[in-house]
Amino acid sequence: MPPYAKNEDQAWSVPPQAYAERRPVDYVVPEPSSRYLTMRDGCRLAIDVYLPRAADGKTAATRFPAITLFTPYYRRFALKLDGSGERAPNTAKLRDYFVPRGYAVVVIDVRGTGASFGTRDSFRSPREREDSREVVDWIVAQPWSTGVVGATGISYLGAASDFLAATRHPALKAIAPLFSVWDTYTDNYYPGGIQLKALTQSYDDLMVALDHDRREMLHRFVYYANPDFAGPQPVDEDPDGVLLKQAVHEHLGNFRQTEFMPEFRFREEPLPYDADFSSATFSPYSLAAQIPPDVAVLSVSGWMDGAGYMNSAISRYLTLDGNPRHLMLGPWDHGARIDVSPWRATQMADAPWLAETLRFFDHYLLGLDTGLQHEAPIHYYALHAEQWRGATQWPPHGDEAATRLHLAPQGKLAGAAPAETSQQDYQVDFSLGTGAGTRYERIAAINSTEYYPDWQGRTDRMASFTSAPLEAPAELAGHPVIDLWVASSEPDAAVYVYLTEIEADGRERYVTEGILRLLHRKVTPCPSGYRTTWPFRSFRRDDAAPLTPGQFERVELALLPTAWRFAAGSRIRVSIAGHDADHCGQVPHGRPPRLALGTGGRHASSIALPLRAA
Repeated sequence: MPPYAKNEDQAWSVPPQAYAERRPVDYVVPEPSSRYLTMRDGCRLAIDVYLPRAADGKTAATRFPAITLFTPYYRRFALKLDGSGERAPNTAKLRDYFVPRGYAVVVIDVRGTGASFGTRDSFRSPREREDSREVVDWIVAQPWSTGVVGATGISYLGAASDFLAATRHPALKAIAPLFSVWDTYTDNYYPGGIQLKALTQSYDDLMVALDHDRREMLHRFVYYANPDFAGPQPVDEDPDGVLLKQAVHEHLGNFRQTEFMPEFRFREEPLPYDADFSSATFSPYSLAAQIPPDVAVLSVSGWMDGAGYMNSAISRYLTLDGNPRHLMLGPWDHGARIDVSPWRATQMADAPWLAETLRFFDHYLLGLDTGLQHEAPIHYYALHAEQWRGATQWPPHGDEAATRLHLAPQGKLAGAAPAETSQQDYQVDFSLGTGAGTRYERIAAINSTEYYPDWQGRTDRMASFTSAPLEAPAELAGHPVIDLWVASSEPDAAVYVYLTEIEADGRERYVTEGILRLLHRKVTPCPSGYRTTWPFRSFRRDDAAPLTPGQFERVELALLPTAWRFAAGSRIRVSIAGHDADHCGQVPHGRPPRLALGTGGRHASSIALPLRAA
């Protein structure tokens, strides 16, 4: 029995795995045909087309709905002579799931990557968006096409499906952005307005290795470390690779991530040389109003999905409230390679998200009687309870009053706010980090199999506040929000807030975190194209303001969402630091501030936890 099967039964009328088990598998995956498609400006894109091939004894259909995958990570690798291995590590899981079940899968090297010609001026640039419209034009004109198209993919590919939807192509009926951003600024590169320096460097190294065909660099990335890989696969019309060499040479003109991302210190501030190009340009939320209301949307993420991809999935769901929409949040890291639960049955993640994506496309592309309309629109996994939950709203418990705990003197987390005004001082330590087994490694294409395994004792070097033992189990689901009174010795500072469970035997378990550069402390109403149920910040230059040193400011900060069951006898700890040396830059540079944290009276700080009895 799959490890989640029993738990799925509690959340679905028909669990995803049960649906998949009874779904006919009538086809096999053939070798693809490949070719160049010429875009409006003459740029040639390389594509692979996988058409379902009839299995023995089956009657083959002649027309299929298509699922598109727009990738910058090679649609397919070439192999050395006598080499072996999966040639499409970025898309194989989706290809091998959907083609046998009657979908044509079309994989495209986006311009400036793989075997495609052109250069990249950004990731997910407007040029790519227009390319995607032309690719769908070509697909629906093919004799094997039913004229119905869906789009999906993990990470970059998932956000590309958002952008395809924004072209309003009439053939596109459903998209499933998997583990992908809605806001590239705060949910990926600048969480809390603080740039993830290690991510920027790692992604630049990966794209140089791929775009410039620097094969000697690929061993650094576990997904692409096969020594038999021999660069991008040429298309069928280029058997000698002459055109491929020309295309790769053009890629030398691609943008560099290490130079590009520092241009966006503030969200939605345009480039100095292009008034129409900002961080919004490569963030799907900027085009939310252009996504037709009849396009169905399935958003999938996990509780350890990078710096905020789970926020992206939730915000996409909240924003596109006029569309048929579904949301799934599981016990996964980026791409669901690993089950992140400390209580997992196996290290490798189970994949109910694949089965749920199949059911989604069956419902909206094939028009099958899937029963999807009878299921809750939201499903999320509660860690430690090790169970799936169904919900009709986010947050799952609605507007019920959260449990509020108060930062108190002597490092206590109390049920009531101390009446006397007090503070706890904390000297920020710029050497303090969170290690190499965190939510940030996988998003930077660094292999991770254990999450926060060395968390024990880390919060002792922070300003920590710990509750009394819980009398009964309690389950958190949603965004914890800290209401913090803080003063800094410097005109800028950062706060890193961590939520930890201290079990009865003293074992510490990381639960979630939130980070914020205090320059961006102003909370503003969220715009119509970017809805949240947690405090929203614009991160724009005109909303940024230095601190007055020594003056207390009230800061409201949402921690990343999760679903987590605290055990009876455990204590809840809130810890505050001013830096993460393993992932972020200093704030302010070379000036570790001294922070004063309000712990009562006029400066009573607290945290609202969306807890309910388990």
